[in-house]
Amino acid sequence: MSFATYDEFEPPRSPVAVWWLIGLCVGVYFVQATLVGDANMARWFGYAPGDLASRSLWTVVTYMFVHADLMHLLLNMWTLWIFGPRVERAWGASTFTWFYLWCGLGGWALHYALQREGSILVGASAAILGVAVAYASRWPEDEVLFFGVVPMKVRWLVVFMALINITMAMVEAGSVGGTAYAAHLGGMAAGWLYLRAPGAGSFHRFRRGIASAPDYGDEPPRAVPKSSRPREREVDDIVAQSKAAMARVRPQVQRPTPAPTPAATAAPAAHTALDAVLDKIAAEGMTSLTPAERLLLDEWSARLRKLS
Repeated sequence: MSFATYDEFEPPRSPVAVWWLIGLCVGVYFVQATLVGDANMARWFGYAPGDLASRSLWTVVTYMFVHADLMHLLLNMWTLWIFGPRVERAWGASTFTWFYLWCGLGGWALHYALQREGSILVGASAAILGVAVAYASRWPEDEVLFFGVVPMKVRWLVVFMALINITMAMVEAGSVGGTAYAAHLGGMAAGWLYLRAPGAGSFHRFRRGIASAPDYGDEPPRAVPKSSRPREREVDDIVAQSKAAMARVRPQVQRPTPAPTPAATAAPAAHTALDAVLDKIAAEGMTSLTPAERLLLDEWSARLRKLS
């Protein structure tokens, strides 16, 4: 599994929403195992056929936080921890939480449509599989170890999980009990629609956030102290000071030499590139720079410090 990467001007953010979701599921299971029992917890907070008629509407949400047994809980929380943190770090805790709940509701909706009678629906699988779809949409080439052994790209892992759930939903159609394959498919479908609905208001804003989120590869992050980050109102001053320093340095850099070297002949092009970077900072801010432009800016900053 590839690790999350960050903008070099922002420190890594802790996946707060993922921690809260895992903590809530673990807390519910602790109460379930020690105080109320599996049957009572499922009856009170799992979704059962007829809950809408009896106006037990909360169960369409609370079912996501109840699990059938310890193995069910551990498998779901492990999957959430694999895919959730990087998605949350890229798009923020609030958007991630709404996305998670949306996928869980999508799982309930398809289960309700295809399984009008049967056992009680519990588990976070639908919501978590929706998160896996979001991860595969943003980082499709990342690799995971399937069953801890077989390396597989995330995009193909998600396709494989979808095919398995489609097949099992067809095989077990009409049966009572067992795994809620229809809910799994509903969560994945809800995640896919969430990312692609062009007129869905906040959904569309989330999609634009995915498109604009930078991905600089898997290099380790370089955190910059908050106090050292330039404020927006200081950008013009920084650009002006940089250009003034460059004006002092240029006569020394461009002095004619008896035998010009390739590095010396490339100096005017380097100055032109630096001017373009400084103009871009003045117009759009530091966050608009590409990794190559930031590297150029760092190199010239080091040169200026040596000459000052």
